[in-house]
Parts: sequence; C-alpha cells; structure tokens
Amino acid sequence: MSRPDRAAARRAERLLRCYPARWRARYGEEFTQLLIDDFAERPRSLTRTVDVVRCGLNARLTHTGLSPDSSDADRQIRTGLAALGCAIAAFMAFGIAIWSQLTIGWQWSAPKAPATKVAMVVMSAAVVGFVTVALLSALPLGWTVYRELRRGRTRRLVGPLALASAGMAALILGSIHFGHGWPGTGGHPWADRGLVPAGVARFCWAATLWITSYWAHPGALSSFPAAEVAWMVASPIALAATLVGAARTLQWLPLSPRVLRYEAWLGTAATAAMAAFLAGAGSWVISGGPAPHRLFTVGAIDNVGLVVMAAALVLAFRAAERAIMAPPGSAAAS
Repeated sequence: MSRPDRAAARRAERLLRCYPARWRARYGEEFTQLLIDDFAERPRSLTRTVDVVRCGLNARLTHTGLSPDSSDADRQIRTGLAALGCAIAAFMAFGIAIWSQLTIGWQWSAPKAPATKVAMVVMSAAVVGFVTVALLSALPLGWTVYRELRRGRTRRLVGPLALASAGMAALILGSIHFGHGWPGTGGHPWADRGLVPAGVARFCWAATLWITSYWAHPGALSSFPAAEVAWMVASPIALAATLVGAARTLQWLPLSPRVLRYEAWLGTAATAAMAAFLAGAGSWVISGGPAPHRLFTVGAIDNVGLVVMAAALVLAFRAAERAIMAPPGSAAAS
C-alpha cells in the first residue's frame, strides 16, 4: 500500500470511530472503502466530514436508546431504560450533593430566606418520590433475577450481578463508615429540624463527598485525612461499577413486554420527580440566602451541579420518551 493510500485509510478509520463498535463491526469494512474512494475524488470536504459525524452521532444515540430504532423494539426499550438509569444516577449524584449541603445547615439553624426553606421541602419530597419509584422498579427486576438464578440460568447474569453487587456494597459500607464524620452532628434544635432523618442525611453526605470544589484546590484537599480522600476517589468508581453492572443485567434479563412498559412508565415518573427536584434546587441557588455562620451559602459547585442536573433531565426525558414510544416487540433478551 502506497503512502497516500495509508494516509487515506487512517483518515477513514478516524471518521469511522464516530460510529458505535457494534455498527463498525457490521459495516466498518465496507464503509471504510467507500470513504477511501471518496477521498480520491474529494481530498478535502467539510460537508463529508460533518455528514459522517452527524450520522455517527445519530447511530450512537440509537445505540444508547436516545433515538428510535424501529427495527428492534425490545432493544430500544432496554437501551432507553439503561440510558435513563444513567441519566438519573448523574442527576441524583449532583442533586443529593446539593441536598446534603442544605441538610447540614438545616441541622444548625432555620434558613432566613423563604426560598431556601421551600427548596428544602421540595427536594426532600422529590427524594421520597425517587425512593418510591426505585422500589417499585426493583420489585419485578429482583423477582426475575431470583427466578433466573433459581433455574440455573446464570451464564450471562453472574458477571454483571457480581459487579453491581460489589459496587453497591462498597458504596453502602463506605458511606456508612464515613458518615460518622457528618458536619451536621450536634446541631441546634428548632421546629422543623427533623424534616430529614439524621441517618439519611449522613449517608447521603458521605456518598457524595467526591462532588466538591476541593479538587480544584489541592492545597486545601491535602489537609483532609488520607482515608477520606481515598474514599472520595473510590466512591464514584463504586457508583460506576454499580451502574455498569445494573445496565448489563438489564440487557440480559428475559423481561416481558408488559414489564418493560411498566419500567418505562416508572422512568417517566422519575423524570417528573427530577423536574421537581431541579426546581427546588434552582430556587435555592437563584433566590436563597445564607443563614447565620454562612450555613446556606451557594458555592461554585452548586452552579455546576445545576447545569449537570439540567442536562441529565433532558437526557432522561428523551430516553423515557423513546422507551415509551417503542412499538410492541418481542421480549427476548438482547
């Protein structure tokens, strides 16, 4: 192969990476040759590059359930649910970090700004909604996993289940351990202080310690105990392991169309809770004010959290919409 041919092949391979791996495995060789032939006719073409990137992005969206794929309704619902779960996890990670910040101040003093009190009540109610939806969603999935394990159909499930279980166990045990350092301990009693149980607040605070602006200030971060910094590194890894394992488990579980639809509608309910939570958090960040000792002061990480939550809400809504809009299809595992 001549040098120009090798250069054209490398260009084609770079553009081909815009597409997901499954698409590349099926169409990659043919598409690469088409690109090389087109390079010979049009060595430089911005239109071609934009078109390849656009089509590749659309293929990736279809692969993740954020764009419809009428050729496989079952897969569209499953990938949509997986994308929805990841969006909810990202939303809740930053949302719980903001909520945990408020629960600390809530233990020590009543907020002066009405917007802060409204935000706390709305976000707390949304968290209850999330927990309810999560339990309702887990019931049929847990039963199906138990049924498959009992029948000995574990070849595809053992790995994902082990990964999800290990990640969840690490997250729970670590959050319980580091929750003993919760700054809300010993606060001053006041009328509505018991809105959020202290045990719940401690756990959520410890689970989201890694969402902090201290990463941008290494000098200040170095003053933290080494074990706490290690936990701040390990906790997002444990969360990612839980999500990957859960998504892979969902991919292989033999769920009926009725259960898949049920999960999709619960996902829609979760997006409603997300919208309520975001509204509450936004009201505090935009209109809230500090209480004594700067307990409810808004920081840069809170503004970043709002942006991440808004983006996650958009993705979650689209994923839920695609899952619900999928035409009836077979429920065979992908």
